[in-house]
Amino acid sequence: MNKGDDMREEYKREDLGKGVRGKYFSRYSKGTNLVLLSDSVAKAFPTAEAVNDALLGLLALAEKTTRITRQSTRTLRDKAAQRR
Repeated sequence: MNKGDDMREEYKREDLGKGVRGKYFSRYSKGTNLVLLSDSVAKAFPTAEAVNDALLGLLALAEKTTRITRQSTRTLRDKAAQRR
């Protein structure tokens, strides 16, 4: 066994239960994304639904901001072109 495959002393194999081969394969093959949150983020967003709602809101805000920036940049370019 490779040295990197050894479990730490505080973990006992019998405490981990019996492993099931392929238990999450179908979920994984569908493209499920698992993300490890830092403790402070997990406290602010305690459920998957809370995380998803916050991220969807952030995406919507980013999209609106991008559109506003694009429009104002276009307006400035148009005004500059008219001055020439």
